[in-house]
Amino acid sequence: MDSQSFINSVFDLSNKHILLTGASSGLGRHFAHTLTRAGARVALCARGVEKMEALADELRAAGGRCEVYALDVRDRANIRACVEAAEKTQLIDVLVNNAGIAIPKAPDKLTDEAWDQVYETNLRGPWVLAQEVIKRRLADERGASIVNIASVLGIRAIGHLAPYSAAKAGLINLGRDLCVDLATSGIRVNALAPGYFITEMNDEWLKTPAGDRLRNRIPAKRFGDPSELDGALIFLASDSSRYMNGNLITVDGGHTASL
Repeated sequence: MDSQSFINSVFDLSNKHILLTGASSGLGRHFAHTLTRAGARVALCARGVEKMEALADELRAAGGRCEVYALDVRDRANIRACVEAAEKTQLIDVLVNNAGIAIPKAPDKLTDEAWDQVYETNLRGPWVLAQEVIKRRLADERGASIVNIASVLGIRAIGHLAPYSAAKAGLINLGRDLCVDLATSGIRVNALAPGYFITEMNDEWLKTPAGDRLRNRIPAKRFGDPSELDGALIFLASDSSRYMNGNLITVDGGHTASL
């Protein structure tokens, strides 16, 4: 086997069906391109169906395999229906819990509604999705990989993001706890914690003086490009990480090391 064939076999996703949440924008949109280019069939899931349909056209034009499913991660019944629909195409091998929101507020200005919205999107929704996939993979003994997209803010604090930081920390520890229960079943749960990456959602803010100050606190002195998450994501989704469970990969230019 030549070196390229070896690399392709180690990180092969051609037989994987991956359910990706938050696929309509930001990192989720980039992840959809990454995973389809790596050979996976991807179930694109989010509320923005029109955006996902346009994305699906792009992916298919490039030879990617994907389907679109409407999903509100705050709705348990919708989650169950989405997983059931996706499994009619192919059983889910990998779940990428990417959907997330942030509502920046000072502690005395944070409403219960805002807290619940962030918590339900960033932690409760991923838990319900994981549970739905876990039930199915325990029943058929196929195994699975669950990749929770966390954040450096689940490790270190920045202020004005209490529910976001709490939810991301919870997402990291959710994987650790599930690992203890599920490791012998072939179901693994790991987290990927990005630092600050340039996307269409934050590009303008990162160009502000506040963004400049943040960049200067990163040892690499720059923000990340979404492509710099590709290797870690493919590793966690592929069988090459099959002995990795309950762990966290941080990709942040050294940010958390310097805080």
